[in-house]
Amino acid sequence: MNSPFPTSSLTKACDTDVSRDLCLANAQLVLADQVVTGSVTIQQGVICDITEGDHVPTGALDCAGDFVIPGLVELHTDNVERHIEPRPEVDWPHLPALIAHDAELASTGITTVFDAMRVGSIHSGKGRYIDYARKLADELLAARDQGYFKISHFLHLRAEICSETLLDELAAFDRSDRVGIVSLMDHTPGQRQFRDLTALKTYVAKKRGMNDAEFTEHVDNLLALQKRLGAKHEIGAVAEAQRLGAVLASHDDTTADQVATSSDNGVGFAEFPTTVEAAEACRTHGIAVMMGAPNLIRGGSHSGNVAAESLARTDLLDIVSSDYVPSALLLAAFRLAEIWNDLPRAIATVTSNPATSVRLHDRGVLKTGLRGDVLRVRKINQTPLLRGVWSQGNKVG
Repeated sequence: MNSPFPTSSLTKACDTDVSRDLCLANAQLVLADQVVTGSVTIQQGVICDITEGDHVPTGALDCAGDFVIPGLVELHTDNVERHIEPRPEVDWPHLPALIAHDAELASTGITTVFDAMRVGSIHSGKGRYIDYARKLADELLAARDQGYFKISHFLHLRAEICSETLLDELAAFDRSDRVGIVSLMDHTPGQRQFRDLTALKTYVAKKRGMNDAEFTEHVDNLLALQKRLGAKHEIGAVAEAQRLGAVLASHDDTTADQVATSSDNGVGFAEFPTTVEAAEACRTHGIAVMMGAPNLIRGGSHSGNVAAESLARTDLLDIVSSDYVPSALLLAAFRLAEIWNDLPRAIATVTSNPATSVRLHDRGVLKTGLRGDVLRVRKINQTPLLRGVWSQGNKVG
């Protein structure tokens, strides 16, 4: 492939007379549109130098032909909730849970994460959900300010339309929280993700230990909440996203009409559309399509919805999220590279595409002047082996 760099020249964004913090050399650099042999240098947390060639400067780390790619950008992960509530009704101490969550993500190559927190609670019945997002956000933001984390954290508020307290909980946030994403989550039984009530029963009853009568009561309660508050909550959540300056995301769009509504609401990207119809409608409306890495790796959705691979093979996939398996994100990118026979395009689904969709223009690409978030990866058969993770040039995994 032709290189964007002259063979003997450097592209610089720093003073090369200053000592270099990190140089990864003799690597296969996955750039925006091609792969080249070269080195990348990071100084004071920023990529300051990219050179083509297999030369290993004194003091550089010889990558011996391994891939070097940008750090992964995760927009929707349930992982923080798994750490603060490892089992139903078990409230784990939040600071150690957040630190463990951060370390786990770093170990999988995720260097930027939008931590998903549910807003909107139900206070009665076996399917109750308590209000926790404001308290957890305070603890997360304090830990971030104190420098306790290895990687970059932002807030993602999952607005549960089918709840009792959504608007009150959203009102507790303001622009100082720097909320990055508000997603519209409508888990009303019989539509979107859970059109099949059998799948809903398998998921909820097992997680919450419901018997048949309790499950029926739970479904009836959700249907009543949707009828009473659904429209008000959706309008209010869209307005709150605008007030917070957050990117708005839809969730589990199923029909073209639902996507049209998402477009009218100003949605920037669609999380996990459940049908080809919805994904095609997203294309029509200029909405980026995000699918789950576990869906791609498993070969299908655990809820019986459209397979991520089907969307990938018909050019209807833009962004991948680890969803509920952090380590799946890197694996999914390399799986897409096999499907598309295009590694830069595949890596973009977990780096530059998600970064751009949430207005982060300082990361997601190996380019001078951008954040020094990089990964060293070796491919073993069809499996990517992560050999190093750096966040702003600091080794974190």
